[in-house]
Amino acid sequence: MTVDTSPETRHSATQQSLSTAAARNLATTTKSLPQMQEITSRWLLRMLPWVETKGGAYRVNRRLRHTVGDGRIDFVQEGAAVRVIPRELGELALLRGFEDLDVLTALADRCTQHDFAAGDVLAGRGRPADRIHLIAHGRIVQTSEGKYGGDTVVAVLADGEHFGGSAALLDPDARHDCTYTAQTAGTLLTLSQADFAAVQAAAPRLRSHVDGYRSRSRQRQNKHGEAEIAVSAGHVGEADLPGTFVDYELKPREYELSVAQTVLKIHTRVADLYNGPMNQTEQQVRLTVEALRERQEYELVNNRDFGLLHNADFKQRIQPRSGPPTPDDMDDLLCRRRGTRFFLAHPRTIAAVGRGFNACGLYPDHVDLGGQSVPAWRGVPLLPCNKIPISKEQTSSIIAMRTGEDSQGVIGLRQTGLPDEYEPGLSVRFAGINEQAIISYLVTTYYSAAVLLPDALGVLENVQIAPRPH
Repeated sequence: MTVDTSPETRHSATQQSLSTAAARNLATTTKSLPQMQEITSRWLLRMLPWVETKGGAYRVNRRLRHTVGDGRIDFVQEGAAVRVIPRELGELALLRGFEDLDVLTALADRCTQHDFAAGDVLAGRGRPADRIHLIAHGRIVQTSEGKYGGDTVVAVLADGEHFGGSAALLDPDARHDCTYTAQTAGTLLTLSQADFAAVQAAAPRLRSHVDGYRSRSRQRQNKHGEAEIAVSAGHVGEADLPGTFVDYELKPREYELSVAQTVLKIHTRVADLYNGPMNQTEQQVRLTVEALRERQEYELVNNRDFGLLHNADFKQRIQPRSGPPTPDDMDDLLCRRRGTRFFLAHPRTIAAVGRGFNACGLYPDHVDLGGQSVPAWRGVPLLPCNKIPISKEQTSSIIAMRTGEDSQGVIGLRQTGLPDEYEPGLSVRFAGINEQAIISYLVTTYYSAAVLLPDALGVLENVQIAPRPH
């Protein structure tokens, strides 16, 4: 190969103007603000009505309710063998508040294990109800006879729930009013009426507890379990009117404000010398506050004390009929409360809702929410929240809630007017400069959430979100 090195060629290759690389040394660079991928829409924080909470606590006063013990029961698994934890029997209506561990252990030891397959009829309508059934694992459909023939699905029961009721242990003439059919394979434990009677005969404290239960069960209640307010209507003449009063819970629940905190550290040299065109301290505080708000929303969903997923009443937790979310499942969740303000679900769950609706030939409509179009069902917005967990089995939950104090719904709790308040309920307080010339700021936010009535919050659990293979 021949290279032309003539003077004419060398002259034409000589640089004739300032290069762009050198020019950039004198140019002003246009910069973006510091970006942060962790920031989400945080719809929950935006949609919750926030109530000023002076004194750091909020007390929820309610009418007296006769607790019926409808909690979930935990089990211990050792290989294929399953045992009920004795103290967990206290979640049954009949044994609520009974704390004699020796007697509870004797009852737990008499529970017998039964494995079932999909399609098995575990209890039939009209058959004797002589034992209580505790579901360790699996899904069971509860059906009843429809008014126009055929069977109607009443409920779908899953892990930790039970059926049979207290009558199955106390009433020798009790019969099932529904049919219970296994939807999947699983395991349940049963405690027979005869075994319960044998333990009761040898345990005076249990006999006394059962007598007290019978007495409480005779107290009149409304359909919500609240002490009934006697009212007369439709009478004529000078009929005697009933006397009544509204009884309150003696020990109402108090929600204390939780806290999220961090110490932000900035070197004085950075704060002094590198503040143009952006204030370094301001940007550090901004991103720290964003991280705290993300953690605040996570705690409002998942905290075991006040988080929404853990504070939903057991009667307000339902199971999907077939796994993936369907319009019928969403309607079941929606109909359990008046004035549902919005649904909350993981973005992947919202995608699964769309697939389930499309499979039925339906398409979710959209509503305008603060100038933003969001998917909705029956006019109720379906909002994303990536703080709702997804299990390793690829299941998640959909939350529905009514909000506001006036609606007796779910409310957020915070206290404003804090020293060095940066945002409502969040303060950035100067905490000094150490010997290494590092400035410290204490960033703090106080918050919680309260459920004013049990039906204000509902959860559709164990929603299958993975698409089915074709």
